[in-house]
Amino acid sequence: MTSPLLNDPRLIVGLDLPSVEVARDMVDRIGDVVTFYKVGLTLLARPGGVAFAHDLRARGKQVFQDWKLHDIGAQVEGAARAVADGGCDLLTVHAEPQVMTAAARGAAGSGTKVLAVTVLTSLSDDDLKAIGYGATAAELVARRVHQALDCGVDGVVSSPLEAAAARAAADAAGRPDFLIVTPGVRPAGADLGDQQRVATPAAALTAGASHLVVARPVIADASPMMAAARIAAEMSEVRLRA
Repeated sequence: MTSPLLNDPRLIVGLDLPSVEVARDMVDRIGDVVTFYKVGLTLLARPGGVAFAHDLRARGKQVFQDWKLHDIGAQVEGAARAVADGGCDLLTVHAEPQVMTAAARGAAGSGTKVLAVTVLTSLSDDDLKAIGYGATAAELVARRVHQALDCGVDGVVSSPLEAAAARAAADAAGRPDFLIVTPGVRPAGADLGDQQRVATPAAALTAGASHLVVARPVIADASPMMAAARIAAEMSEVRLRA
């Protein structure tokens, strides 16, 4: 399973599973097809969850710790520093200027890249209105992308539908290295689950995403290794056309 069509480092598989033991078994089942994993709050909050994330890195995997930090600046700065000191490739915080600035300070000088979560992909425009926002998802993402660029974080998390606008803003700011990580990616015909703003892997990459986060279409498949390989193959096709 070493063909480049079966492995793409831009594919991040979300280990949205109920226990560390189940997640570890899933990584073993997928094997070398996937090199990048997201460990979210359910696992991080479990006993041994952070240690599991560190173990993945010790196995040569890249790890995205999806903490979505959101607190006063001093707490966020300290937490970001602690995560970075422990070893982490990507760390998420909420895309509010004080939070982003503090996280950038905390992770400075480490190998940890800070991503700002713009608008959760489970939220629709109606959901935002109910929360009290006067902007649509696209408008709020655009505002937060510009704020993220100003605050000096390494990238954003946004839905595939906003990836093109985010990439254009990053290019205009002279930041071609700016990461745009897109959850809400579903292969054609896949169940949408709780996601509202989705696209296929090819469409998300074509729009400007740097990495794709895919969970259920891989981990719920009878053969997660082959499911990941199919997505990686679709991604590699886009890269070859670029």
